Amino acid sequence: MSQACPCGSGMLLEPCCGHYHGGTPAPSAETLMRSRYCAYVLGLIDYLVATTLPAQQAGLDRAAIGAWSLGSTWLGLSVESSEVIGAQPEHAFVTFTARWHDETGEHSHRERSAFVQRDGRWYFIDPTVPLKGGRNDPCPCGSPQKFKKCCAAYL
Repeated sequence: MSQACPCGSGMLLEPCCGHYHGGTPAPSAETLMRSRYCAYVLGLIDYLVATTLPAQQAGLDRAAIGAWSLGSTWLGLSVESSEVIGAQPEHAFVTFTARWHDETGEHSHRERSAFVQRDGRWYFIDPTVPLKGGRNDPCPCGSPQKFKKCCAAYL
C-alpha cells in the first residue's frame, strides 16, 4: 500500500522522503529537514540521530526523542524559507512550522534550524546539544576552519 509523504509535498513517501530514510543523502538542507519531520512522524529515531551533526550525536536523548515522536500525532509541516549560505563548508537555514497533538493538546512550533554540509551530506546542527571546543579549536563539523569561523555562528 502506498502512503503519502508526511512532509506535505503531495508525493508518495518512498519517492519523496522514504529513500533518504533508506540511506540516500538528502540533496539540500530543506530536503533533510523535511525528511527529519517525516522521521518524527514515522518513529525513525536512528535516522534523526544519524542526520544530526556527528559531534552532537552522543549528546542526544534518544529516549526523549522516541517518546515525543511516538507519543504525538503529527498534524503537518509548513516550510517558510530555505536559505543557503555560500561559505565552505556550506551552511543553510530552514524556517518551518511543525504542528502536532499530544495528551496536553494541539501544538505548533516555529523554528529556524541550521544545517551544515559535510562529506556530501547535510546535517542538522542541534542548538540544544553543546558543541565542545573553544573558539580557536578546529570546527566539530570536520571543516579545516576554526570553530568561531564555521559552525559557531549558526548556534
